[in-house]
Amino acid sequence: MSEAQDLRKRSKKRYGGGHRSKKYKGSRELEVGMQGILITCNMNERKCTAEAFNLLNEYADQLYGPENFKEPEESSSEEDEDVEAALKKEVKQLKASSGKRERRFQAMDSGANNVIFIKTKNLDPDKLVHHILSDLHITKKNKSRVILRMLPVSGTCKAFQEDMDKFLSVFLEPWFKAPNQGSYQIAFKARNSSHNKRDDIIKALAGLVGKMNPKNKVDLTTPELTIIVEVIKSVCCVSVVRDYTLYRKYNLQEVAKEEGPKDVKQEEVTTNQEEIKSNQEEKDGKQEEIKSNQEEKDGKQGDGKSNQEEKDVKQEEIKSNQEEKDGKQEEGKDAPKTDKEGKGDEEEEK
Repeated sequence: MSEAQDLRKRSKKRYGGGHRSKKYKGSRELEVGMQGILITCNMNERKCTAEAFNLLNEYADQLYGPENFKEPEESSSEEDEDVEAALKKEVKQLKASSGKRERRFQAMDSGANNVIFIKTKNLDPDKLVHHILSDLHITKKNKSRVILRMLPVSGTCKAFQEDMDKFLSVFLEPWFKAPNQGSYQIAFKARNSSHNKRDDIIKALAGLVGKMNPKNKVDLTTPELTIIVEVIKSVCCVSVVRDYTLYRKYNLQEVAKEEGPKDVKQEEVTTNQEEIKSNQEEKDGKQEEIKSNQEEKDGKQGDGKSNQEEKDVKQEEIKSNQEEKDGKQEEGKDAPKTDKEGKGDEEEEK
């Protein structure tokens, strides 16, 4: 091995050339201002990332063509160059390779377990994800083993109510501001965030959409649009998608199993039946409560009646005692009179 090649090898080790340096956790995190795709998986995040890159590149090539990106070329033999020139050339190449060269897909730390974030550049994540799901829905080919759901992220902001209201009031205009209108539902999920309450966020968001155009209506069965709000730590990821119900909440594995619109209708029927059953159970519960209250009332009335009867018995007893007492008094009055009459008879005999 020549001295120049030995120096080049050592310089690669020193500057991290030839091998991708290990990224520490938090070095490339999901941040406000990014666009991309949130992907959920079951435990195996590394395999999920590799699977996501293959799938996204396959369909991105169909929509946008192959990515025009070349890795820095290795230098040719440097036997005829002196050591100093070879070292300068290598350092120049290392600086070029370490410069900011963003690929169209970059894996980021999402900040939550079993969730990866793929940052996108120069493409529409909503269009790409919808294209993937549409193809899987038609072909019924399951192209994922560990990927579960694939959610586009068209915008991000800080996950605080004031920041969300300010951002969404502008972000949602293309779909909901008059003269635009549509039926919609809101799909909200918070991870590693305790200050965002689901009901509060949905209520505020629905009020915001209603102000944009009163004709915007909530539809939880077959909405035209679905507003996806995914909060991870302090970042709020937002997108507005179509066919959310048809494509099984953007679940890649479920959409490949789907038989057609019948299954969607059947699922809606099942949901309605469960809702009816729940309402009936609630109604039965209220009837049981009314019955219990009535029985309690009747019981109290029975106690009152029993107390009255007991009172009447006592009054009868008192009356009987009084009559007995009066009888004794009458008997007492008659006794002296008899004695007096007896004495009178004795005197007459004398």
